[in-house]
Amino acid sequence: MGRARQREATGEGVWHPRWFWPSFAFPGVLWLAILFLVPFYVVLCVAFGTFDPIFRQPVPIWNPAQWYPGTFGDVFHQIFGAHAFLGPAFVRTFVYVGSASVLCLVIGYPVAYFVARYAGARKGLLLVLLIAPFWISYMMRMLAWVNLLEGDGLVNKSLMLVHVIGHPVNWLGGKPLTVTLGLVYGYIPYMILPLFAGLDRIEPSLLEAARDLGASRARSFIRVTLPMSRQAILAGMVIVSLPMFGDYFTNDLLSGATSTSMIGNLIDDAVGTPGQGSIGAVLVLILMVILILPMLYYVWSTARATRERVA
Repeated sequence: MGRARQREATGEGVWHPRWFWPSFAFPGVLWLAILFLVPFYVVLCVAFGTFDPIFRQPVPIWNPAQWYPGTFGDVFHQIFGAHAFLGPAFVRTFVYVGSASVLCLVIGYPVAYFVARYAGARKGLLLVLLIAPFWISYMMRMLAWVNLLEGDGLVNKSLMLVHVIGHPVNWLGGKPLTVTLGLVYGYIPYMILPLFAGLDRIEPSLLEAARDLGASRARSFIRVTLPMSRQAILAGMVIVSLPMFGDYFTNDLLSGATSTSMIGNLIDDAVGTPGQGSIGAVLVLILMVILILPMLYYVWSTARATRERVA
């Protein structure tokens, strides 16, 4: 009798209907349906919709049976056709995002490694300092970067002081290097934090065992630390690259030139131009397909790593 009361008190052996536990997911599912699925369906209806020539506005078609695929054909011709003028922006996006992601990894990995291994009691303080840029809006941080790169800014003054350049460089005049470094500056905290989380979970005893077996510091890093941080590296690359693909603000502030425009700039221009809403919606869907591929690979790789760790 006492055990029955104890089970009742702790909730053991209590019968619940089958819908009880799944019902806890209902608020999250409703939230996703309202804020993701419904807007996504609206984008689909606009992309497969028609165009009102009088008011120069897209006309969404809500019935999938009546969707018009002609806008997709026009956009694909503008990307891959003989006289494609949208294709270079896609190529630039992949080049800028790839270069910026690699730079984020090269810069962020040593920082995360130092904080995880050698920060000691100052680990919390250093993490706060790394997160601090998130407390300032992205626009303000980019405007600060603009002030540094102006003709009479600190960058030109410093380079001229050490005689690296003889006259001010127009860094804000449509240079790919400026856009790439701007992306690195804006998104590198997203790389450092997952790298730190992965490196901090590596047991120091594994590194000590490698050293006891005669491995040098470099060999211990290559054979132990680097493989065990592979998932953290993959997570960091996905986290920084996905928002970079849709970024348009960095190029607008640091360049503003069509010669450095990215996919995000094409979408922003299409949405802001009368009569181009359907093209903007199609570009959004194409960008989503591009972004789904690395996300699926990350999910598959994480699941495989989990199975290997359990086995």
